[in-house]
Amino acid sequence: MPSKIQKEISFTSEVRVRFAETDPLGIVWHGNYIQYFEDGREAFGRHHGISYLDQKEHNFSTPIVKSGCEHKLPLSYGDVATIKTTYVDSQAAKMIFKYEIYNPAGAVVCTGETVQVFVELGGELSLVLPKFFAEWKKKVGLLDE
Repeated sequence: MPSKIQKEISFTSEVRVRFAETDPLGIVWHGNYIQYFEDGREAFGRHHGISYLDQKEHNFSTPIVKSGCEHKLPLSYGDVATIKTTYVDSQAAKMIFKYEIYNPAGAVVCTGETVQVFVELGGELSLVLPKFFAEWKKKVGLLDE
């Protein structure tokens, strides 16, 4: 009987809204939420051992090929936002992340998703799961041995 494996993992991090990220009313400009997604992805990668530097060490980069977000409430200058970054498992050679950003009161202010593909540093798109990534997925419980 096949074992039941975990299908997603997440990490929660925080970011303080900087003055430069706001409009004249002190509200975060909508384009900066994509940067907050990246902040969450980088924190996730460092925590779970699959950072951009780890990928580069294995001769890969993971450019984003799709991104989207839904804005629900504003963040303001000085707020400390919480970013929940969730890796969604896929059998394809790609990384899918979902994001939830919360304000200091715990309300959802933005949700989103990004999709990244594996590209060898020489420029070739990988159509199969890179070995290092398959090993990482086994290590974190996303693949059976």
